[in-house]
Amino acid sequence: MPTRPDLDVSFYDHLVPKATAGVYTVTVEHRLSKDGRPLDTAAELPPAEGRYEIRAARFHLDPSSVHALYPAAGAAGRYTHVLPHVTLTRAVLPWERTLAKRSVPAPWLALLLLAEGEALDDPAAAGEFTDRPVGELRRPTEPGTVGPELGGDIDDTLPCRTIDLPIGVFHAIAPRKAELLDLTHVRDVELAPQRRDDGEVLTEGAYAVLAANRFPRTPGSYAVHLVSLEGHLDRLEPGTLADAGHIRLCSLWSWSFTNAPDGTLDPGTLLRDLVAPGTADPERLALRHTPPAGGGDTAAERHIRTRLHHGYTALPQRTLAGESTYAWYRGPFTPLTAPELPREAVEGPHSTADHALVYDPAYGVFDVSYAAAWTLGRTIALADPEYSTEIVEARRALANRAATLAALGADPVRARQDPDALPGDTALGALAAAGLGARLVQALGGEPRRAPAPAARTARVRTARVRPAALLADPRARASLAAVAEAVTPTAPDWLERLALLRGVPFPHLVPDPRLLPPESLRAFRIDEGWIEALVAGAADVGAHTSTDHALAPLLRERRFRDGTRLPAAGLLMHSELVRAWPVFDLIATRAGEPVEELRRDHLAPDLLLVLWDAVPDSVSIREPGQGIHFGVNSEARISLRHLTGSAVGYPTGTEFPDPASGRTVFDHLRPGQGGRLPDVLTLHGDGGLLPALAAACGSDLSPGRFALQLVNAPLEQLLLPAPRTDLPCEADTFVQYGQGPVDGTRHELMVKNEGPASSVTRIAYLRFDATGLPPADRIARAVVRVHAAARDAGDFDLLLHGTGNDWAESALAWADRPELSAQPLARARLGAVDAWTWLEFDVTDHVRARTGGRVSVALTKAQAARELAVITSREGTSHRPALIVTTTPTSNAGDSDR
Repeated sequence: MPTRPDLDVSFYDHLVPKATAGVYTVTVEHRLSKDGRPLDTAAELPPAEGRYEIRAARFHLDPSSVHALYPAAGAAGRYTHVLPHVTLTRAVLPWERTLAKRSVPAPWLALLLLAEGEALDDPAAAGEFTDRPVGELRRPTEPGTVGPELGGDIDDTLPCRTIDLPIGVFHAIAPRKAELLDLTHVRDVELAPQRRDDGEVLTEGAYAVLAANRFPRTPGSYAVHLVSLEGHLDRLEPGTLADAGHIRLCSLWSWSFTNAPDGTLDPGTLLRDLVAPGTADPERLALRHTPPAGGGDTAAERHIRTRLHHGYTALPQRTLAGESTYAWYRGPFTPLTAPELPREAVEGPHSTADHALVYDPAYGVFDVSYAAAWTLGRTIALADPEYSTEIVEARRALANRAATLAALGADPVRARQDPDALPGDTALGALAAAGLGARLVQALGGEPRRAPAPAARTARVRTARVRPAALLADPRARASLAAVAEAVTPTAPDWLERLALLRGVPFPHLVPDPRLLPPESLRAFRIDEGWIEALVAGAADVGAHTSTDHALAPLLRERRFRDGTRLPAAGLLMHSELVRAWPVFDLIATRAGEPVEELRRDHLAPDLLLVLWDAVPDSVSIREPGQGIHFGVNSEARISLRHLTGSAVGYPTGTEFPDPASGRTVFDHLRPGQGGRLPDVLTLHGDGGLLPALAAACGSDLSPGRFALQLVNAPLEQLLLPAPRTDLPCEADTFVQYGQGPVDGTRHELMVKNEGPASSVTRIAYLRFDATGLPPADRIARAVVRVHAAARDAGDFDLLLHGTGNDWAESALAWADRPELSAQPLARARLGAVDAWTWLEFDVTDHVRARTGGRVSVALTKAQAARELAVITSREGTSHRPALIVTTTPTSNAGDSDR
C-alpha cells in the first residue's frame, strides 16, 4: 500500500467567524486628556461614524457550496443504520448567522429527514419544494401557518424555496436547541492525489458537515432538506406553537433517496457479490469463458478448452473463397500474459490485414485477433478526416524531401548545400567565405583589363540518383527527413496515443461475447501489447502506396508516440449497478507497495466501467466515494468505538456501545415513533440521551467533533487481489506394505493398493507437510493436497485421503508402527485409465485449519479391490512433486477501513 494514508480526516467542533452576518457600525471619537483629565472640552472634534454589512447566505444557497451528499441523490440501498449528512465547501457557513448570544452560537442550519407524506410540499419525499417570495415565507397567507420571525432590512420580493410541515411532524423530527451543536462539525480532509473520470485531481480542504438526527428505518423514499432555523430557534421545543397547524421553513437544499433494506441495491452487498467469486479462486475473476464441467477428453476437445482458458472466443468467419467456418478471436484483454509478436507482424506498412492472420494447420482454423485489430485501426483512422489528411500529407512531404535529397546526392556541387536553408542563405554564405571580402575590394580598386577567352566548358560529373532507403543510412539526410516528419505530423502522436488507450474502439472488439462479462460481474485482465501494436499499425499504415512510402515508413513509425508514453499493461472491467450507484469512487492499485498509474477510467455505459493501468498491480482496493465517510451505527445497531486520545486517535478500540452483553442497541436512545412508525429520531440529551451514555462508555466528554468521530462509519472498502497462495513442499513421504518393515525412503514413486486387510501386497502412502508458517485458521480459505498419480494394472477407481498423526519418520516407518488413520476419509479423487498420469487434488481445508502452527500428515488409501494399483510421484522425483497448496484471505475484507 502507499507509504502515506490516501485519506486523512480531522474533526473539529466548530469554526466560528470573528464577525457574523449583519450590519455593523464603526464609530471613531477624538479625545484629548492629561493625567486622566480631559483637555479642550469646548473644542472636541465630532465623532465619525461608518456602517458596513457582512453578508452571508440566508434565503438561497449557491450550488457550489454543496460538496457532497450521503446517501447520494437518487441512491437506493440499505440505509437503515445511516444518519444522512451534507458536506458544505464553506466550513464557516453554519455559524455565519447568529441565532442566540452564546459563547459558541448554535448553527442556523439543520438537516431534516422527511418520510413520505410528512411534508405538504413534498408528499412523495422526492426532495421537492415550493418557490415563494421571502414575504410569503415570513408572513404566510394560509390560515394556521407560521413563518420565521426575522428582523432587519429584508427584501420581501427575493425568491426562496420553502416547505410546510405539520407542527406535530416538526416537533417529532427537528433537533432540540441543545442538540444543534452536536449535529454539526468541521472536517479537515487531506487526500493523496487521485485521478477521476474527467481527469480532475482532488484537492484538500476544510468542510462543514451537518448530520440528520433520524435513521431511515422504514423502507421507502426519503427526502432530506437543509433548512434555515433563523426565526425558529424558540420553536424547537415541544409544546410551542400549540395554536398553529403548520410551520413554514426555508429549504436551502434538498435531495431524495430510497431505503431498500433487502439489500438488492445496497452498495456493500453489490461490492461483496462482485468479488466473492475470486475469494477462493482468483481465476474466476479472469476475462475468459468457463466451459461446463465434464465433456470428452479428445485432443480436439482439450484444444478447445485450452483456447477458451486463454480467453479466446469462437466467432463465425467467411473466408475469401466464400467458405463459412469459424475463427478464434481475442481482444486486447487477456487472462494470461500474451506472447510477443514477431516484428514483421506489426512493422509495415501493409496494405491488407493478411500479414496478421495466424493459421493453425492442425485444425485448419484461423486466429483473426491481430488481423481484426489492424483492420479496426485502419478503419478508425480513415473515419477521422483530420488524422487521415495529416498522415497522407506527411507521406507526400517526406516523398518530396526524399526526391530533393536524392537529386542533391546525384550532384557533387549541390550536394554540399543544405536543402533546409532559406533561399538567400546560400548567397550570404558565399559572401562570408574566408578572404572573399578582401579580394572583392582589391578587384574593385584595380585597373580594368580584358578578360581572357573562355575555356572549353567542362562537363559536370553526375552520380546515380540515391534511392530513398539509402537516404536513411546517411545521418544528414535522415535528420533532414526526420525534421520534415516532425513538422508535418503535429497531432498524430497524440491521436495514436489515444488510440493505444483504446479510445474509440467498439466494445464488441474489446469483449466479443456478453457471456465474458455478465451483469453484476467484475473481471480483471492483462493487456495484449501485440493487439494494441496491430491496432496502432493499422492506423499508421494509412496512405502508404508507393515504394518510397514504404522505404520512409520508419520515420513516421518513430512519430507514433511522444517520448515517455506509457501503454496500458492491465485493467479492470466492472459491469454492475454499483457503477450507477457510485459514478465516481476510489480505485487504488499498487504493485510492491507503490501506486500504479491509472491511464484511463471511463464509463462505457451507465453500469459499465473500464479502468486501464500502466503496470499489473498486485493489490487493488475499491473504496466507497469520499462522501462515504458517513455517520451511523454498525449492522448490529451499535457504535464501534474509536480512540479519542493518544497516538491511536481515530483507530478502533475493538469495543462497541452499547456493550453487546447488555442486549441493548443505539435504537434504545430514540424518541417514540409517530403515527405507528418505528422509532427513528435520536434523543441526544436528557433522560435516555445517547450522548451521556456514550460519553460514559468512552470515559471522556464528547464535543461535537468527538461525537462525529464515534459515529463515523468509514468508507466501505474491498480489497481485490489474487488470493495469497502458499505452496508447501512435502517434507517427508513414504509408503508401508502389509507386514513389512521400512521401505527405501528415497524411492521416486509411492504406491497405494488394497487387496484386503491381511494381503501382503496392500500398501498405504504417507505424506507430511510443515504448516508452521501458515496464518491463523480464520484466514485459511482453502487447502488442497496435490499429487501426480497414475493407475497400473487396472484403472478407473478412487484414491482416498485420510488424516493421520505426525509421529513417523520417512526412513523408519514400518507397517507395525504406522499411525492410525481417520475413521472417515477427508477427501477422494478419481484415477482414470491405466498409465494416464494426472494431477489429483484433495480438499483438506478443515484438517489444515485445525493444525496451523504445526505439521500436517495425511495418508492415501483405496477401497479393497484386486489388481488396482496407484503410483504417485514422490518428493524425490525430478518433477511433479506432492504439495500442500494453501490459499489465504487478505487481512481485511469488505467493511470499515481501520481509520
